[in-house]
Amino acid sequence: MFDVIIAGCGPTGAMLAAELRLHDVRVLVLEKEPEPVSSFVRIVSLHIRSIELMAMRGLLGRFLERGRQRPVGGIFAAIPKPAPEGLDSAYTYLLGIPQPVIDRLLEEHAIELGAQVRRGRAVAGFEQDDQGVTVELADGERLRSRYLVGCDGARSTVRKLLGVGFPGEPSRNDTLMGEMEMSVPQEEIAAKVTEIRETHQQFLLRPFGEGVYSVVVPAAGVSDRAEQPTLEDFRQQLRAIAGTDFGAHSPRWLSRFGDATRLAERYRVGRVLLAGDAAHIHPPAGGQGLNLGVQDAFNLGWKLAAQICGWAPETLLDTYQTERHPVAEDVLNNTRAQVALGSTEPGPQAVRRLLTELMDFDEVNRHLIEKITAIGIRYDFGEGPDLLGRRLRDIDLKQGHLYDRLHQGRGLVLDRTERLTVEGWSDRVDYLADPVAALDVPAVLLRPDGYVAWIGEHQQDLNDHLTRWFGTPAN
Repeated sequence: MFDVIIAGCGPTGAMLAAELRLHDVRVLVLEKEPEPVSSFVRIVSLHIRSIELMAMRGLLGRFLERGRQRPVGGIFAAIPKPAPEGLDSAYTYLLGIPQPVIDRLLEEHAIELGAQVRRGRAVAGFEQDDQGVTVELADGERLRSRYLVGCDGARSTVRKLLGVGFPGEPSRNDTLMGEMEMSVPQEEIAAKVTEIRETHQQFLLRPFGEGVYSVVVPAAGVSDRAEQPTLEDFRQQLRAIAGTDFGAHSPRWLSRFGDATRLAERYRVGRVLLAGDAAHIHPPAGGQGLNLGVQDAFNLGWKLAAQICGWAPETLLDTYQTERHPVAEDVLNNTRAQVALGSTEPGPQAVRRLLTELMDFDEVNRHLIEKITAIGIRYDFGEGPDLLGRRLRDIDLKQGHLYDRLHQGRGLVLDRTERLTVEGWSDRVDYLADPVAALDVPAVLLRPDGYVAWIGEHQQDLNDHLTRWFGTPAN
């Protein structure tokens, strides 16, 4: 019997498996695809918060070796504004990296920690009871686990079988996206793109180097939605909008996506949970999808592990939905806004021009950048200083950096007073006395996902919050 079965070995499923294994949870990941997808090399961006998560688990070096850093500015509705100075992070960049590489690195990380991954195994059904979940595979095999988590994408079998509603809007406008080489000089392409994007935001050619470009064009009038787009479809749309196809050739991958926007009504029913695209879908505006799913996994992992290990407070697992559902709702809303701002109609274009002016104000630009990159999230932990409920940046310590102390996925009390203790919780919370830590408060309690759960200096107050988040003390 397994503790957790995860359906889907994409970035969300692999990240969740790794987080669970940090706490010795017995994990099985079932992936319906027999082999990792390698037929395309779509470049996606890890946002600031996701980069921080990789640093918190000691993984960032692996990703930096295979990615390319680029500025954070210009990611809200592709409005070309530079990022504001002094963003609250040690990692103020985006990391462009091929998605198959992200998938592989996270899967390797989960396996290194002891997770089992079985490919070519699709979930066909399940039944849950008070003790666990019986999962039936497409080949008839039946497996037993204490919990099941659906990380199986937008068409999630787990969500459908669970009967959870997925309300929202169906796709109304399709877009072609791909990567291919161009024969025309980069300067000529850049000038043409700048001219067109003054009035046509659903059009983009972004260079990756060596003549390779990411291409985004409207799909209206091109083939059937059910058919895979062709290079000629892209050439046709480029000619229709730009008057030239720029000598497009040698496609790396081609895809078609819509602007469907949906959010699961519930993230948990009994012993079955949802994460990633199984719980929410939205247009790719701002590049938030993969990041949102990985951050779901980071939030859920330690809570589900606490439940399985027996020390979780009664309502801890419920906070997965109360914290992450509003975050997804906010992402859906901001992608709706970004899609609207890409319309060529006069009204949306007027709003876009106004917002472009407003983003010259540092506060507006900063708010939108923090929203897209997820460093502006504040969970509701009750009344307290502004830092309460927020993630803590990777601050300097007397020896090294904060995130180096978070690799094992445990809680941490960082104490500048040198008077506190975690006695009774030391099996799940670390303690670090550091009077010179770059912190403006006496002490903080960090959850395993890096969010500040308490600020103060009194032991009894700390004990109350340790109990709230990490259960009763051990004898």
